[in-house]
Amino acid sequence: MKHQGKCAVEEPQIVIDVGDGAAIPKPSDKGLVSAWRLSFAGALLLLGYLLVFHPDPYLRIFKFIPDGILITFQVTVCSIILAMVFGLITGLGRISRNKYINLVASTYVEIVRGVPLLVQLFYIYYALGRIVHVPDLLAAVISMSVCYGAYMGEVFRAGIMAIPVGQTEAARSLGFNRAQTMYHVILPQAWRTILPPVGNEFIALLKDTSLVSILGVADLLRRGREFASESFMYFETFTMVAVVYLIITLILSKLVSIMEERLSHHVKR
Repeated sequence: MKHQGKCAVEEPQIVIDVGDGAAIPKPSDKGLVSAWRLSFAGALLLLGYLLVFHPDPYLRIFKFIPDGILITFQVTVCSIILAMVFGLITGLGRISRNKYINLVASTYVEIVRGVPLLVQLFYIYYALGRIVHVPDLLAAVISMSVCYGAYMGEVFRAGIMAIPVGQTEAARSLGFNRAQTMYHVILPQAWRTILPPVGNEFIALLKDTSLVSILGVADLLRRGREFASESFMYFETFTMVAVVYLIITLILSKLVSIMEERLSHHVKR
């Protein structure tokens, strides 16, 4: 009597990808592309309709908020640059062989990710304000940078760890030390993996800048609140603010998609 063993059947792996940004269209996913186009075209048509057929108050609101858009991008760009610096240092610390450096970097990530961003904003602006005065715009940038630096640290760590070990061994065989290997070999290759998530974090950070209006920073949301408090047109004002935010995030998501596609094509070549 023969014993028949059961054949092991591998279960298909399901990958769940959840991001803070708008749905990023890919050429291979026609439904998602259609959804992005529908959302973008709808937002533009709605904006055009409101400005043309209801210029009062929508045109007045639209003329009132452009400087807030500039402040929003100013906070976003400055914060993402500093966050990438913090993220690189944190990511390197997380893979460091020195247990103390690794512990400090890991503790920073755990603490920052465990405290809501709004609480961090209040702490830096109000709590630390009793010790040293921090201007509202600077407090906003510092808070955003520190918060997103922790998330960037995980992005950098994952990107560096994705590089095959053979690259490090080849560089060391050529006489490179650990720092030279990281700077000349690992990081240039890791950037191709890191850039798309950084783009997604940029979109998420731009949306989170709406929180800085609580500190008095005259961003897009703050300018909308100022107009609404003066005119009592809350529905019209925040409709315009929401449409502007939507258009900006959809454009950025498309740019991130194009960048990711070109990087993927470059890697395949």
